[in-house]
Amino acid sequence: MEQLANLAPFVLLLPLCMFLVLGLFGNKMAHKTAGLLGTAVFGVTSVICYYIAINYFFSGNFQNGGTFEAVELFNMEWLRMTDTLCIHIGFLLDPLSAIMLIVISTVSLMVHIYSMGYMKEHDGTYDGGLQRFYAVLSLFSFAMLGLVIATNIFQMYIFWELVGVSSFLLISYYYYKPSAVRAAKKAFIVTRFADMFFLIGILILSYYTGTFDFDKLTLVNEGHVEIVNSTMRDITFCGFPIISIAVFLIFLGGAGKSAMFPLHIWLPDAMEGPTPASALIHAATMVVAGVYLVARLFPVYHFEAPHVLEIIAYIGAFTSIFAAIIACAQTDIKRVLAFSTISQIAYMMVALGVSGYGEAEGLGYTASIWHLFTHAMFKALLFMGAGAIIHAVHSNEMDDMGNLRKRMPITHITFLIACLAIAGIPPFSGFFSKDEILVAALENNKIAFAVEYFVAGLTAFYMFRLYYRIFWFGEPKDGYKHEPHEQSLVMTFPLMFLAGVTVISGICWMFGLLPFTHLISSDFTNYDIHTHWNVALPSIGAGVIGILIATFLFLEKTGRPNKAVSYFKRPYKWAVKKFYIDEVYLYVTNNIIFKRICQPIAWFDRHVIDGFMDLLAWITNKSSEEIKEVQSGYVQQYAWVFIIGVITIVICAI
Repeated sequence: MEQLANLAPFVLLLPLCMFLVLGLFGNKMAHKTAGLLGTAVFGVTSVICYYIAINYFFSGNFQNGGTFEAVELFNMEWLRMTDTLCIHIGFLLDPLSAIMLIVISTVSLMVHIYSMGYMKEHDGTYDGGLQRFYAVLSLFSFAMLGLVIATNIFQMYIFWELVGVSSFLLISYYYYKPSAVRAAKKAFIVTRFADMFFLIGILILSYYTGTFDFDKLTLVNEGHVEIVNSTMRDITFCGFPIISIAVFLIFLGGAGKSAMFPLHIWLPDAMEGPTPASALIHAATMVVAGVYLVARLFPVYHFEAPHVLEIIAYIGAFTSIFAAIIACAQTDIKRVLAFSTISQIAYMMVALGVSGYGEAEGLGYTASIWHLFTHAMFKALLFMGAGAIIHAVHSNEMDDMGNLRKRMPITHITFLIACLAIAGIPPFSGFFSKDEILVAALENNKIAFAVEYFVAGLTAFYMFRLYYRIFWFGEPKDGYKHEPHEQSLVMTFPLMFLAGVTVISGICWMFGLLPFTHLISSDFTNYDIHTHWNVALPSIGAGVIGILIATFLFLEKTGRPNKAVSYFKRPYKWAVKKFYIDEVYLYVTNNIIFKRICQPIAWFDRHVIDGFMDLLAWITNKSSEEIKEVQSGYVQQYAWVFIIGVITIVICAI
């Protein structure tokens, strides 16, 4: 472990230094040099992340019972608030953080490589400055890595905010586009609003427990979190236990980052950013921060706030079906994938919400983290594939695509693999992780189970609707202005790599060559899960039905889609308009917050507060005008005033 402790600081220092170098001196470099330098340095960071994770998993560092022991590679005091409450900066290595190191480094490295091709325009120049893009990409990678290896919740919050800032900068990369600026502001405001609750929850939790450290907050003893005593459990606010309030507020912070309903509105608009940024931030890393947060504090949720965990399950179930329905009606391919991401992240939240603790009871927890891993790979692949398509046809709209399978064979095959994985078709990785989520839901929450079964069919439908509209269905009405073609190796290599991970990880698990559940074993769960065919077969059936319906409607260009829409005209319109949630937010913001609250406050500020201060100034000026004659400068006048004053005092004294 000493060798790992020596390497650990470089996980954060390398991307941070690259951000500073490219941010300060990038304009003195050639575009290609900046891209190669940023990619090479993060390649080294990825090697270190893999080295630390693999050595941890194969070090034999087990506790009693065969679970991995959490270790702190370094932990230094930063701020001391009281004798007992202080903030540390450290590196926590356990199964959860080790898996996240692999996910973040893999996807981020692929995005770094992919961006070298995607950000290049057809005339050989780079749009917006590749130096700035890679600088912010390095900042985001630094922030996300710092978030997942945090030893305490306040350190996590610091990097949590850095993730939000770098997300804002990447979404607004095309700052000359008003739509990108609006999307960035929307994302920033919504996530900052959620982060306010996160901070309040942290302060409440730390006030009553006296610590920020995860090792103390998650230490379980005799069926309870050890640091939460009976006195804390008796403290209530408005009839609710204060610990439950704290962890629910913390969940709201995660719900903002992970785009759970009703805080989901920022994610589809965030597609205004470059597609590589969408693949990294809005598919595989930033949006799973909320899932990681709940998983990190899972013992607190399970033992001290089980009702909050149940609420999380229901919010996740509703969000998953809500987003899946909207995805069925969108025509912008990146927005289809955005709503798909919201639905799949909600799947993970459902798994955490229905999970128990320890052995087989912890299946939901294991399935959630497993699906986080598999989803990161095939969803990043889908976004990169979408970027290759957009790069080829110069449009995001499905109506401008079609019949691309022969023109872009590598993109076609890799995109199909990702679609099969997310649809839950074996032997691809998404099938196995989704199956375990359904099993966990069946055991603990029949409503969530029924919802997620239906969502499994919807997912297969909207993904193959997307697939057929892009690669089959016939060409656009007016043909292609520029003949589409396969992209360069720098863009197709990440597609092939992620497709390989999606296929191989599924096959390896199927044959027992990848003991994923063993790798993430901890006190929360230590159970070798297996395929439950009584649940898996109907799940496959739901996916196949969804694919068959999509095939019937979209394999060829016919009148069937329009005819189908005519049967569901009003619901389809609602789905196209995203159920008018954005319009509701705008109405509330403009007509209630701005007009009914902000305008009266502004009037009061201008007329009452400012008026009162103006009155004081007027009184002061008027008084000075009246008494300024007293200070005339004439000695005789001062003498008369003095004499009159003395006489007055004497008379009053007598």
